[in-house]
Amino acid sequence: MDDRGGHDGGSFVAVRRISQGLDRSNACHTTDEAVAGSTAWLGRSLSCVCVQRKEGDSRPSFDLTPAEEDCLQRLQNRLDIAYDSSIPEHQEALKALWKAAFPEEELSDLISEQWKEMGWQGKDPSTDFRGGGFISLENLLYFARNFQKSFQDLLRKQEGDRAMWEYPFAVAGVNITFMLIQMLDLEAVKPRSFVGATFLKFLSENESAFDLLYCITFKLMDHQWLAMHASYMDFNTVMKSTRRQLERELLQDNVNRIEELPSYGLLTR
Repeated sequence: MDDRGGHDGGSFVAVRRISQGLDRSNACHTTDEAVAGSTAWLGRSLSCVCVQRKEGDSRPSFDLTPAEEDCLQRLQNRLDIAYDSSIPEHQEALKALWKAAFPEEELSDLISEQWKEMGWQGKDPSTDFRGGGFISLENLLYFARNFQKSFQDLLRKQEGDRAMWEYPFAVAGVNITFMLIQMLDLEAVKPRSFVGATFLKFLSENESAFDLLYCITFKLMDHQWLAMHASYMDFNTVMKSTRRQLERELLQDNVNRIEELPSYGLLTR
């Protein structure tokens, strides 16, 4: 990981429903409206939430069926694609995300102050995709298209008794993609945990399982956020709680596919 050195250890600025972003450098960049807060909360959440194993830990290894191997390889191919603003397909996906999020508002340009309305760090969302790659954009777009009501509720913070300082929607989405990749150990040749092995079984039966799990996770995270009466600096704690809940649900004996996860019921189309 490179370090772009976004801060010198001092305070940064934050406001309610702030547009913030992150990359794997764990640097955090903010808008110019504000009050003083503490540093780089959302960037730090990646290392704190996702990397939970110690050096030397032994893990079980799980053999895969040919179907599971094929599905894992296809998913890993998606994980390897970085967002590239020069690729027309990527540009079109970003435009489609805007249209799905704000159908009543015309996007002036791919680089625009309007993106802050969605919770990106600034006027160019491409800088934020470094934390999750092109798949994090695909995840958001899948969510917007398949669970429109839940997507809009989270984007516009329409449900529940919200905190004065809210998490930024789009940046939280990139965090969720990254967390799932780490939780499921998707960059390994084969799974090294029961959670990862269980997910690959579901993936072999439904190639949209990762995108669907993303939607469930986003909604579950917000559900936990409200239940915990969380605010801006509690995001890391909420993500840890969300991960633990997902792991429990994936390992339930009566869950045989993603749609049977208890938290799937939180989603509305």
